[in-house]
Amino acid sequence: MSLNFHPHAFAANPPISKSPKLGDAFSPTGALESLKSRLLVNTEASFTPNFKVLPFRNGRPLASSAPQSSTDSFPVWHLGWTDLDDLKGLLKSSAVHLSADSLVYVGSCSEDDVVYWAIDVSSESSFVPELSTDNLCFVELRTLMVASDWADLQTMRNLAIAGHARALLEWHNVSRFCGHCGDKTIAIEAGRRKQCSNESCRKRIYPRVDPVVIMLVIDREKDCVLLGRKPSFVPRMWSCLAGFIEPGESLEEAVRRETWEETGIEVGEVVYHSSQPWPVGSNRMPCQVMVGFFAYAKSFDINVDKKELEDAEWHSRDAVRKALSVAEYKKAQRTAAMKVEQMCRGVEKSHNLAADYNVESGELASMFFPGPHAIAHRLISTWAFQDIPNPNANANANGVDCN
Repeated sequence: MSLNFHPHAFAANPPISKSPKLGDAFSPTGALESLKSRLLVNTEASFTPNFKVLPFRNGRPLASSAPQSSTDSFPVWHLGWTDLDDLKGLLKSSAVHLSADSLVYVGSCSEDDVVYWAIDVSSESSFVPELSTDNLCFVELRTLMVASDWADLQTMRNLAIAGHARALLEWHNVSRFCGHCGDKTIAIEAGRRKQCSNESCRKRIYPRVDPVVIMLVIDREKDCVLLGRKPSFVPRMWSCLAGFIEPGESLEEAVRRETWEETGIEVGEVVYHSSQPWPVGSNRMPCQVMVGFFAYAKSFDINVDKKELEDAEWHSRDAVRKALSVAEYKKAQRTAAMKVEQMCRGVEKSHNLAADYNVESGELASMFFPGPHAIAHRLISTWAFQDIPNPNANANANGVDCN
């Protein structure tokens, strides 16, 4: 099957695309030394990069939104980067102690002399009012994901940076104590690692990436795919099957086991498609990566495990194509972008995005799938249109900048 090489949401992160060499001023250790010098009063290093800090509150990054420039366009959100000096002023009388240990390194861009950091300000209640005049607010990452224009490379880069930063900060929150001896942990290597504070233990702790297999199960003979519905899904939404990998299990084995457990379908051949960082899952598992596969069925009678799924059905290629063609993903994107703009103006309105996936006549589509920001959409659409050449498949496949 042909693949679309446009990066997934949360992938193609510019600040981490080229890791600086150890000892480089833009590497975690080099940047940390410069940061410590900047934080000390009347101390200057021979060379100090430009530090940009992204504040988070309860897993939500600080963002701003620019209103529409015309009736045909919709708001575009931006990350709410703050300068180190401005952040020091905002936190001067707060409960958040600004130190090298409170900042987490999220990457750098040596071409622009910029080092990017993230900080958790969840305990600081006055932080948002201080910034409200600048149309800044903390926005849930999933909302920013839906509000992102997946064809706009710069917006997707911003999303990747925010996702990477959130995953690291959430990992810090769930790894405060050593799993070996129970003592507190301390941040090392600019927050990229943690270490037990117990001198007799000093166990190093690394961010754990939890792999999740996600698979589109295919019936070759009848030219249809198996899609499932979880109880948590909004009405009419269907998606691929997915599940966590067990210890001592290969990716392919996980695909076969999860498919069998959830639907009673036996899978034979398993073919890798692509993978996607996924930092919008559970806070208990902040660093996930979705590993996508095509899985070819050997049996076809469905027996749904109601503890895992609400339902599972085979869907024809024609039905999937129709659902993809009538679902107005742009409308959902516009709604989310408007919500972000309203939130940044202090006027938050709730809206069910499921109502935005309509047919052209205005009636609700019979079904829809996760939007183009999700690997599930990529798996489904790749299969549905595999016989139709995609002239834009390699668009924006390469090229990385740091702006």
